[in-house]
Amino acid sequence: MFVILLFVVKIDFFMVLTESTISLKTGDSAPEFNLKGIDDNMHSLNDYSKNGLLVIFMCNHCPYVKAKIDAINELHDKFKDHISIVGINSNDSIKYPDDNFDSMKVVVKEKGLKIDYLVDETQEIAKKYGAVCTPDPFLFDSEKKLVFHGRIDDAMNPDAEVTEKVMVNNIEKFLDGQKIEKEFDPSIGCSIKWKEQQT
Repeated sequence: MFVILLFVVKIDFFMVLTESTISLKTGDSAPEFNLKGIDDNMHSLNDYSKNGLLVIFMCNHCPYVKAKIDAINELHDKFKDHISIVGINSNDSIKYPDDNFDSMKVVVKEKGLKIDYLVDETQEIAKKYGAVCTPDPFLFDSEKKLVFHGRIDDAMNPDAEVTEKVMVNNIEKFLDGQKIEKEFDPSIGCSIKWKEQQT
């Protein structure tokens, strides 16, 4: 029992729970990126030209992200004609090999993830966006101006039941030209795993 308790404490130590914070403000432009995707092609901000763009900082191993895969696929299926969705993995894959590029490909295949999934090896893009946790979603309009930064839904731990589909509701309002009342509604998840020289 004592050994099991130590193991659980160790796991919790590495999965530091973090809430997203304001860095980009409503109306700010999306920082440029040019990142490699799991299709082995480079993807830049200008490749996405629909009515809106949803950028989600995420990873492979975080239970908070795993719990949102179905919701992310639902967003894709519901809004694919109007909103591009991009996942960006900025975690240190040396210390966390479950988040390396090959594992990203495996996750996409096994989980049926339908969005573009890109790797931010230098972690510079996460820093430019002010992303701090996984998942950390940013919704931009057609001019790449921020309209909403926040949670996918109101289930704030992996086992919680969803009672409000926050991102679905906000995208619908955005596409209908309505005002999003709460432009920042913090997400929560594991902290982004920064490389040592950036801590």
